[in-house]
Amino acid sequence: MPPVIELDGLTVTLGGRTILHGLRRPLAGRSIGLLGPNGAGKSTLISTLLGFHAPVSGTARIFGRDIRESKALRRLIGYMPETDSFISHMSGVRFVRYMAELAGLPPGAALERAHEAFFYVGLGEARYRKLGTYSLGMKQLAKLAQAIAHGPRLLLLDEPTNGLDPPARQRMIRLIREVRDVSGMYVLVSSHLLRDVEETCEEVLILKDGRIAADCDLEAERRSNRRFVELETVGASPSFAGAVEGLGCECAFYPNGQGIERIKLVLPETTAMRELFRLAAQHDVQIRRMNYRRDSLEDIFLAAMKEAGGARGGP
Repeated sequence: MPPVIELDGLTVTLGGRTILHGLRRPLAGRSIGLLGPNGAGKSTLISTLLGFHAPVSGTARIFGRDIRESKALRRLIGYMPETDSFISHMSGVRFVRYMAELAGLPPGAALERAHEAFFYVGLGEARYRKLGTYSLGMKQLAKLAQAIAHGPRLLLLDEPTNGLDPPARQRMIRLIREVRDVSGMYVLVSSHLLRDVEETCEEVLILKDGRIAADCDLEAERRSNRRFVELETVGASPSFAGAVEGLGCECAFYPNGQGIERIKLVLPETTAMRELFRLAAQHDVQIRRMNYRRDSLEDIFLAAMKEAGGARGGP
């Protein structure tokens, strides 16, 4: 089976400026997160996958189909845009029916799916109201309804929780998970909120300046469940450093010239924290401060941003 999305040397130029630089990566997860700072190229990549921008070189494929086959792909893709794109005087159900027809459904089936989609996202009672009267949270749900009404295989969600209050955000996150796990659709979530991606995605692609800065399998990262420890010590010696490494730790040492040394390490799952205190006592080392945490998507994102030119995982 081909990857959900395959980027094959994808280069896109807009207004004489190159926005995407030879992106090359297969993306095969059930749910894919797209991250990056403002101007990284996230929205351009989504627009290109939708056929709105033609590559100047390279291409991308969705389920093995080249993105230049835009008409054939229209039935396979649902798109929830970041900005509102409503016809405000239309009722919700009429608008969703219209969008489903544009995706290729006949009018009768489109109307039936529109009603189903509104009840699915929890707006059944409001489906005959004009879209212009909807609250922000309702508009976000209506955008999701029109994206799923025609039963796509791939759902592209651009900032799906944009502007939502905490309860509405949690509702949207639950719906995205349900779409992924129950409906069997593949999902790509583009967001500037790391938490949204961490809660909904299995795989992450991070862009920086139009290049791939990093990609990772979040499920593998969660299974590895690495433990990060930062120590601030007094009297740390080479023998202590060797003993810590002997525990199987990945270590980095940062002397500061004042007799206090910072040590960053990754503690193996089989090694207890008390082993660090035992070694410190044996080597007459004082542990003045200890910070302990698990790895997170934030660590991965910040590391990718620090890599010059997006060298980590780059094309």
